[in-house]
Amino acid sequence: MANKVRIIGGTWRSRLLHFDDAPGLRPTPARVRETLFNWLQYDVAGSRCLDLFAGSGALGFEAASRDAQEVVQVESDAKACKNLRANAAVLGGGKNRIIEGEVERFLAGRPEPFDLVFLDPPFAKNLTLKTCLLLEQNGWLAAHALIYVETEVGLELEGLPDNWQLLKHKTAGEVAYRLFARTPALE
Repeated sequence: MANKVRIIGGTWRSRLLHFDDAPGLRPTPARVRETLFNWLQYDVAGSRCLDLFAGSGALGFEAASRDAQEVVQVESDAKACKNLRANAAVLGGGKNRIIEGEVERFLAGRPEPFDLVFLDPPFAKNLTLKTCLLLEQNGWLAAHALIYVETEVGLELEGLPDNWQLLKHKTAGEVAYRLFARTPALE
């Protein structure tokens, strides 16, 4: 069954993203995306964005629609990647680069610092903290990067890098979402 998510702002406002059902796929709800991009209203344009566990692509395409310079979307599911590529082609998303592969393997590669990271791993898979640490330890974050983390309600994020400061947090239904700011680690 094909599903749809509407882009809520920017150049592609009101355009639909089409995607197929997949295990664990739950696009970020519109009201959560609206809140998130209100938080980020001055930070998206011109930024390099990394969308990990991209799924439907809602967060990455929303950033591209709002003038991000580049959006790299990493997703392991082949069908989801096919849908991401199809949506990018329909939208003219030349700034979206789709990478099919495991996030952990991607983060073990040659780092490119990103200004803005969207991290929305499958729930109940124990991937959040490990991914946050890989982002910091492997050099994927620009000096003052912003990191959006979406988890199931009740998941404690203990052990995050010391140089990440929680800026905002909210819950909506079963979803908890947080925005962190990175400061360069002291050497």
